[in-house]
Amino acid sequence: MRVLGNASVPVPASASTVTGLVPANVPDPPDPSDPPDPLDMPDVPAVPGPAAACQAGMPGTRAEEPFDRVARLAAMVMGTPLASVMMVGERPFSWRIRPGPLGMADRQSPAEQSLCQHVIDSADKLVIDDVRLDSRTIASCPSGPAGVIAWAGFPVRGPDGRVVGALCVADHRPRRWSTGDVEVLETLAYVASGEAALQVAVQHGAERAALAQTLQESLLPSRLPVIPGLQVAARYVAGGIGAEVLGDFYDVFPSVRGSWGMVVGDVCGKGVPAAKSTALARYTLRAEAHRETRPRLILAALNQALLEWITDDPRFLTAIYATVRPTVAGASVQISSAGHPLALVRRADGRVQASGRPGTLLGIVPDPDLHDSRTQLRAGDSLVLFSDGVTEARGHIDRDLYGDDRLRDLIAGLGDVPAARIADSIQQAALAFTGGDSSDDTVTLVLKVPRHETNGHPDPGNEQHG
Repeated sequence: MRVLGNASVPVPASASTVTGLVPANVPDPPDPSDPPDPLDMPDVPAVPGPAAACQAGMPGTRAEEPFDRVARLAAMVMGTPLASVMMVGERPFSWRIRPGPLGMADRQSPAEQSLCQHVIDSADKLVIDDVRLDSRTIASCPSGPAGVIAWAGFPVRGPDGRVVGALCVADHRPRRWSTGDVEVLETLAYVASGEAALQVAVQHGAERAALAQTLQESLLPSRLPVIPGLQVAARYVAGGIGAEVLGDFYDVFPSVRGSWGMVVGDVCGKGVPAAKSTALARYTLRAEAHRETRPRLILAALNQALLEWITDDPRFLTAIYATVRPTVAGASVQISSAGHPLALVRRADGRVQASGRPGTLLGIVPDPDLHDSRTQLRAGDSLVLFSDGVTEARGHIDRDLYGDDRLRDLIAGLGDVPAARIADSIQQAALAFTGGDSSDDTVTLVLKVPRHETNGHPDPGNEQHG
């Protein structure tokens, strides 16, 4: 992969184009100070392929909403006037966030269309600091304040890994795209890929259980990252009969200044509406974590995104977010809870204590009551985040709740075991308590400071299972 301009960030990829998905429409409030674009562009040429099952052709359909949100967030986080998600179809359209009313001038220029098509055809990202210095765009991209100068595009993939579109951002001025910019845009392209997977699953009319599995898998990380010197493990068990997508989620991702973000959340409700809220939560948290480390401010940003989300079926959610910074002695942790069960810290000597302060759930009020709490983890200490599906699991005989006390006693008695063993033990205990018949999702996310390094290799405690 080539990055045009300065840096080179190789990301091998190989895929071919498929069709049948819906493009994005992202209008923005008018800005009188922005001059109209003089270009009146023709229709984008059709990409060969089968007819779209949900072909939109014009903006405004509900299937476009997820891509609208991704494009809007890309423009907001990058601080660019232009952003689009272009999906391949019979008549692929690509609209942009920009000041001024929408119209034909808001369609992509031939140069931008060519760059988007290059990303789709090559199945690789393309980053250009200044199109005026690139031989392929000098002839076709106008200069001046109305012209696109800095441009970056990232492939959007379908559930089978093939490229189905591109996420693009552009600026009217030269720009040196940083490594952080590239990471954020890659994350947002991954989110758009998840939304594409949702649409493909719906279009193909899969059985409800298969659809639920596809939706759920698109909302959970495919794998956990390796945090140097620490163990991370996650366990997720879907509740019910697996025919509905429920609202529990978790994620682990890099943040700024060498820190990492960890989150467990629970969206109210189930089905596709809950899945959409989960997707919004995940990519909002990831985007915020690239510019902020304080958990309460990251959760506050998610709260604002939920309140501003225009939808016929608004959802609230609970979440607990931790910023983890590896240290010589172990890890420094800041944590904030938004209506979610507090985290548990198991010390090396077996003591178990709650970490954090209760806060307001998200998506209800504009100024939620959120607090940051700090704790230090040293060799042998563990941090356990979990969903209420664990503590509210009901016994299969007397219907009693599993409860906080049973969970604390279980964790205290585990001894010095890896993070994966802790997560396994919690899920197995909750499942056994219900007799294998749980009506709610259960999530366990564990961070542990091991007593000894494993000679620089990834610790066997870093794993996840669904």
